[in-house]
Amino acid sequence: MVRIQREPIDGQALIEVVRTAGDGAVALFLGTVRDRNEGRTVLRLEYSAYEDMALQELERVRADALERYEITAAAAVHRLGVLEIGEASVAVAVAAPHRAAAFDACRFMIDTLKRTVPIWKKESFEGGEVWVEGERPADD
Repeated sequence: MVRIQREPIDGQALIEVVRTAGDGAVALFLGTVRDRNEGRTVLRLEYSAYEDMALQELERVRADALERYEITAAAAVHRLGVLEIGEASVAVAVAAPHRAAAFDACRFMIDTLKRTVPIWKKESFEGGEVWVEGERPADD
């Protein structure tokens, strides 16, 4: 399951989407809006996306995780719109029989989606605002 939404992210609901009776581990990552970045006081973030392409890329990341790791399920949700300090902007949940696979797949998914999914972030801070560039692909 992958989703892009404007409503708040419910981490517990995402856990319930991926968890099965055979899983000994569920890893949940919540990315939240922080109040400081690069020495500036952040007021809020605004996310926008090319939604159709972003959903396709989120699904590709999820499918890659299912193929690479011994996990039973994975899900990812990203918010769009204006988010206030403390709100979750992105969530990844992964279920697996064992914790190592759940942790590894969760990390893979968040790191990959931050680099590849066409979602853009505008940071509003005291004194201005700026579009924040995404993470660069890792040198493999």
